[in-house]
Amino acid sequence: MSPHEQELLAEIQPMAGFNHPLTYGYSLKLAPLIKVGSIVRIPLGPRRILGVVFSLKPKDKPNAKKLKFISSVVQEEQALSTELIRLARWMTSYYSSSMESVLECMIPSAIRDGMQAKTERTLVLTDKGKSATESELLRAPKQRALLHYMRKGKNKISLRSALKDLQLSESAAQGLVQKGFAEIGEMVVERRAYDDELDDFHGKVRSEITLTKEQKKAAGEMTTDLRSKDFGVRLLLGVTGSGKTEVYLEAMQEALKNDGGVLFLVPEVSLAPQTVSRVRHFFAESGEEVVVWHSHLSAGERLDAWRNLSSGKARIAVGARSAVFAPIRNLRLVVVDEEHESAYKQEDSPRYHGRDVAVYRCMLNRASCVLGSATPSMETLRNVDRKKYLQSKLNHRIDGRELPLVHVVDMRREAQMERTPPVLSQPLVESLRQRYSDREQSILFLNRRGFNTTMICPDCGHVEQCKDCSIALTYHRTDGFLKCHLCGYRKPSPMVCPSCQSLNIRKKGHGTQRIEDLVSSLMPKRAKVVRVDADMAYRKNALRSTLRDFRKGRIDVLVGTQMIAKGLDFPNVTLVGVIDADLPLRMEDFRASERAFQLLVQVAGRAGRGDRAGEVYVQSYAPHSPSIQFARKSDLRGFVEEEMEMRKELGYPPFRSLIRHLFRGRSSEKTEFYAQQWARALRENPIEGLTVRGPAAAPLEKMKGLYRHHLFYFTNEVTRVVRELEIKRNAFPLDREVHDILDVDAQNIH
Repeated sequence: MSPHEQELLAEIQPMAGFNHPLTYGYSLKLAPLIKVGSIVRIPLGPRRILGVVFSLKPKDKPNAKKLKFISSVVQEEQALSTELIRLARWMTSYYSSSMESVLECMIPSAIRDGMQAKTERTLVLTDKGKSATESELLRAPKQRALLHYMRKGKNKISLRSALKDLQLSESAAQGLVQKGFAEIGEMVVERRAYDDELDDFHGKVRSEITLTKEQKKAAGEMTTDLRSKDFGVRLLLGVTGSGKTEVYLEAMQEALKNDGGVLFLVPEVSLAPQTVSRVRHFFAESGEEVVVWHSHLSAGERLDAWRNLSSGKARIAVGARSAVFAPIRNLRLVVVDEEHESAYKQEDSPRYHGRDVAVYRCMLNRASCVLGSATPSMETLRNVDRKKYLQSKLNHRIDGRELPLVHVVDMRREAQMERTPPVLSQPLVESLRQRYSDREQSILFLNRRGFNTTMICPDCGHVEQCKDCSIALTYHRTDGFLKCHLCGYRKPSPMVCPSCQSLNIRKKGHGTQRIEDLVSSLMPKRAKVVRVDADMAYRKNALRSTLRDFRKGRIDVLVGTQMIAKGLDFPNVTLVGVIDADLPLRMEDFRASERAFQLLVQVAGRAGRGDRAGEVYVQSYAPHSPSIQFARKSDLRGFVEEEMEMRKELGYPPFRSLIRHLFRGRSSEKTEFYAQQWARALRENPIEGLTVRGPAAAPLEKMKGLYRHHLFYFTNEVTRVVRELEIKRNAFPLDREVHDILDVDAQNIH
């Protein structure tokens, strides 16, 4: 090793169990490839592991005899920008996450594995081939046909496609090569998500869109934000159907005009195809490349999206939560659509909130962040009140369309008129039939999958429970199995009660499968009823195909869960039915009222988005609950005032941050004991500015075979409190069979 090579040092963050970087040397041969953000392979003990270059000026310089060297560079391209490295460091400190888990979120597995671009062999016409006459190939008709095909294909064609189209063998191509008429080459084949026959949504190009006065005002305010070239967050508060997407697109156009990059986040993968199609159509005239980024893409699609963004070939990324880490160059604008959605919060490590990470990333880039919603989260509205966020409003639907008329159906009265509690009320059934007669479409919403919610024995009270979770199993008619929607456990449905052998064991409750069957039996025979839920999402393109058929009018009634509750635009839908509006209110969660209100307003917003007026039927056994009444009138202001008053009195978010501390273990007694011991340790040596509640058994006391107890912490200084909690956790003698998790800004507390 030369003296000069001893000076080539880099600070490497290992992607295997280390939360701090280590210093490594590298050879002169690797020097041109080593840059901040590169993925490298390094020796660590007996292993060779992956690492990311965090700095080329390490703080610690080890003894030359102990210095280890980088083995190789995995990807020549820079995997992480300096800005994303800073974001990773913030996430580890704020969300109490390991650096390894954060980096795995940021860098797709295809990049970490060193996957290369997909290539395909080509046939390229030479100068000799361009001037060749057909008489030179009189005795080779197949070669002559291939030569003619190449000339039509602008002298360079895909070898595989040409041979398939002409039904020729490769010997014809080899014959042209031997004669010097062609050469075998290679080209990169891009895998472009959603660029297929299922992309039927025809949005408008920019020249076809005329903005309303409200839209122009909001777009102008965002343009001013972007031209300031400084960090800022703006809430776009617009009623459902007010044209928020058109405003986003105008802001995106402004960002691109100034050589900036744009990120467009949606809460659900189901919303990505429609959004991608609208963005691609809008920028069709300028030829702007738009890439898709979410967890349902294949490894190859994710690799090509990453390459296009990191190289600057594409400047727009549209995707779900994980797209917040897309390697966009010169990021100037981030749009977070439906910002209130809890789907932006990741439930596995690292437990980050996509909306909040987007805001912080904008701060690092001095970029603009636009949060859009008809029903903003309490946290966002609080930031608007405190002048931390700016606000633009869209108070009216486009083209003067009215908000749908909302009817609240008291299911207690409906139950009095029938022997058994009905699933569908008579007014809703009659409206469904009328819409079918008028050739209009309907959506029925129930946030519960399966055919029946559970199986129960009326003789002994036995309920079929999951063996690993403390919930009842759900019956699925399609395969006759009982399934757990938490851990995936499944078993055949019993014919007799396992407890008392009674033949009277019954299926109780109703899920989307049962609603689908029930509606099919109540509608005319020719009516087509289709179900959309998470069971469908596992089949590639099944959801896109169904939504396309619904948009084209091939489906009359769509029955679905929250996947169809927001963001989707179907102009011919004039009726929406909410089967069980009380379901969100039954959750053991202080946000239950907020979520019920948001869900009802969003679902109702799917109706009347075209030229025809819409109606909504909300079925409830508690029709006078504030959430339902405020949602019926779309009274956001009234709901927020009442909800904020309650939250302020109790010291709940958004007035203080919430941290959930969850203990999990195979033994119920051991898990409870250590949760209590931890709480005692906190009481004896409290952390300043931290309010502790608990411990208590979690609402779902057992999940995936693990018993669960939790504590809640309330604070106004998250970063400091998390740091002090980490110090205490490291010193606390926790049993190896019990694991604990800190969930900062927890959204689900089941």
